[in-house]
Amino acid sequence: MDRDWSVLGWFRRAAAAHPWLNGPAQALSDVGNVQVAVPLLLAAVVCAGLRGRAGGRPLWWLPPLAAVAAMAAVPLVVGTVKSAVARPAPGKVHLGPDGYAGFFPSGHTATSAVAVGAAALLVLPLVPRPAVRRSLAAAAVLLAAAVGAALVWHGYHWPLDVLASWCLAASLLSAVAAAVVVARTAAGPGAPAADSGSAVGGESEVDPAM
Repeated sequence: MDRDWSVLGWFRRAAAAHPWLNGPAQALSDVGNVQVAVPLLLAAVVCAGLRGRAGGRPLWWLPPLAAVAAMAAVPLVVGTVKSAVARPAPGKVHLGPDGYAGFFPSGHTATSAVAVGAAALLVLPLVPRPAVRRSLAAAAVLLAAAVGAALVWHGYHWPLDVLASWCLAASLLSAVAAAVVVARTAAGPGAPAADSGSAVGGESEVDPAM
């Protein structure tokens, strides 16, 4: 708990010293809103579902379904834990009189991390070039990390709230990743897939597995 206070204090001092970052930090915090995160994930779900069905893969529906289930689990888990822990707002020692359930874990952090992570897991297999896949994967990780940091920067959450949500997101995204692996395994090596190769100069350019 002392470390949580000290990290929160560092963020507050940094925010006071660099007010020009408040605008970008607010924009990043908003990525955790369901109005932003859910449409992002749904776009990836539709894209992956249509490509998988068009390619005739036997379990094309499994990764999109797992992604939707992971996102649906976020409010259930976060709401239950918040009510059980009842942690006060950042910098406070008691819950306010507004009846808010609590701040641990961070719902915005979990929502953004699961949406961005699941979207990346669905879309990355459709990208043929390994360098582009690596860049997109790195961007997804950095975005999820930046959203959590921005929430602490603005004092919306304790650092530990964000860390707990990252752990929750990691466990939910593990299930999505497992669904992607199962679907690719069921498709078999001879099934059509976006990452199986592309014609370049009349020759097949085969990418290594992710």
